[in-house]
Amino acid sequence: MNFVFVSPQFPDTYWHFCAALRSNGANVLGIGDTPYDAIPDQLKAALTEYYWTPSLEDYDQVFRAVGYFSWKYGKIDWLESNNEYWLSQDARLRDDFHITTGAGAQQMARWQSKAEMKPLYAAAGVPTARQVRVTTLSAAQDFAREVGYPLFVKPERGVGSGGAAKISDAAELEAFFGSERDEAYVLEEFVTGDICSYEAILDSQGNPLFENQNEFPPSMSDVVKYQLDVAYHACPTVDPKLAALGRAAAKGFGLASRFVHMEFFRLTQDKPGLGSVGDYVGLEVNVRPPGGYTPDMINFAHSADTYQIWADMVCFDERRTPESDDLYFACYAGRRDCHEYVHSEAEVFERYGQAMAMSGRIPDALSDDLCNQMYVARLRTEEERLEFEQFVLEQR
Repeated sequence: MNFVFVSPQFPDTYWHFCAALRSNGANVLGIGDTPYDAIPDQLKAALTEYYWTPSLEDYDQVFRAVGYFSWKYGKIDWLESNNEYWLSQDARLRDDFHITTGAGAQQMARWQSKAEMKPLYAAAGVPTARQVRVTTLSAAQDFAREVGYPLFVKPERGVGSGGAAKISDAAELEAFFGSERDEAYVLEEFVTGDICSYEAILDSQGNPLFENQNEFPPSMSDVVKYQLDVAYHACPTVDPKLAALGRAAAKGFGLASRFVHMEFFRLTQDKPGLGSVGDYVGLEVNVRPPGGYTPDMINFAHSADTYQIWADMVCFDERRTPESDDLYFACYAGRRDCHEYVHSEAEVFERYGQAMAMSGRIPDALSDDLCNQMYVARLRTEEERLEFEQFVLEQR
């Protein structure tokens, strides 16, 4: 199997995907914008060959890289980045090189459009908030009169929380849509709830080989806007109600042979037409793994290796590693350089060193959402999780 992995060096833990493929006997062919000498030794060992290009943004350069690999190694069987930023380019390359193991450009565009998601959710029987694709202020005002304030606005196609905002009243709506914008937006009725996610590695029939549940802060857009600290966690088990909706969404969206990350609201207030407290409401589907270091957190929570499970799906269309009953909360606590904290890093490690699974600086490209310094601990109980977050993030 010839597998082209785009940007295998970022995030820096993605070399694990390549190593797992290599362990299964695949030719792993990397294309990245980091010079070869600067990529990690673990990635060098996992790759059959690495093609450096000055810019992954330049389609012609990346096209030439795939063309070179095709000429040297034969037909490309898979091409993937597992990175939201490159999904559209991945799909275009698949079309151009007749790679049928993943979505083409037309299908990917539908999956990435928050407006196009609505009928797919409906087909899956997953409830979602009312929404409109907005191009003018008058259309936004018509929608506001229909559903009332507050509202939530976000780019129709976007990465992370960029461009998303809560709209509290008519003045904020006019301020947002009264000026020209370069991209299309969707406007939704506001839903009050916790944000949870359902992750799955799906086989070729869309059935999960692995499942996970994460729980996030109520508003990542507020985290970025107000430079808040971040705490979230991977759960040791998956709520059966969430799993049922995630599996239904996978079928409704036609997802298969992918690592996916689906976001849901868990209602904290009854919402007429959507559900009662504790019910789940579809937020958005992302056809790639969760961002940053979340795959590693999932591994810590389940004593699993999702990189290998994903590679086994790619190479064998099955899971070849057993499930473990050694389960944890994998808890992320992110600090910002602009804040001062009660407890020093030395005190954090003195108290939680044995539980610490990962720590370190966050790359600048990820720091808006994930802060500047992270600590990830494996803990057994909800009480321990809350205590860890409070201890690490308590500010002066």
